[in-house]
Amino acid sequence: MSFQPFVPTGGLSGWRFLQNTIETQRKAHGEGVALQRDLAYFRDNIGKIDTAEALVSDYRLLSVALGAFGLSDDIGSKFLIRRVLEEGTLEPDALANKLSDKRYRDLSRAFGFGDFPVPSTKISTFADKIEARYRDQAFETDMGQTSETMRLALYVQRELPALAAGTGSNRTKWFTIMGIAPIRQVMETAMGLPSSFATLSLDKQLETFLERSRSIFGTDQIDDLASDGALGRVLDRFTVLDESDTSLTVSSPALVLLRGF
Repeated sequence: MSFQPFVPTGGLSGWRFLQNTIETQRKAHGEGVALQRDLAYFRDNIGKIDTAEALVSDYRLLSVALGAFGLSDDIGSKFLIRRVLEEGTLEPDALANKLSDKRYRDLSRAFGFGDFPVPSTKISTFADKIEARYRDQAFETDMGQTSETMRLALYVQRELPALAAGTGSNRTKWFTIMGIAPIRQVMETAMGLPSSFATLSLDKQLETFLERSRSIFGTDQIDDLASDGALGRVLDRFTVLDESDTSLTVSSPALVLLRGF
């Protein structure tokens, strides 16, 4: 039996509860038999993989690889995934650089099939890095079964600082955010932007994001927004304003575990 991450209520109070219990919940979730089995298979076999074709051909390895980057739903798109991996990220016209969803670029860059003579799968620490990402993603995915709002908030809490630490101008980072659906959704909600906002031109969308960010958070710099204090305000506002959750399910065994009796 696996542990189901949960919050007892939605909104800001649910987010506060999650922040206070997340370490205990992560530990319990990480001990799940299925998760442990999948990661053991990945650790035992990923070092044998030399090509993108070999990775795509192994469903269990590919499941962990995609899951680590939040792309589990695309596991049936094997032709696309193989091409993304094989072309790498070094050339401007590589498919990974053209796709609006930048998680594919991160996937391709991490595995290195198209970027280096020897792929990252041959590096001794590679499995550990993918395992850490997979654990985070798996926890967030399962949290989404209780609260989609909390899943999205956790994703942004983890990914926005990483994005901010990357190279590129502030405008480039905003365009990257616009291409990563979970981060974009959190930002749009936190800034009170309507669903029709996405129909505007990209330049107009960027201009609006910058203006709203300055007005609400006092800065339009991604590096500043990713700092602890500012990111906390972004996520607090998101959890207050988001209305995507239609229900919350709470597991009694989970409550017992966290209360310690």
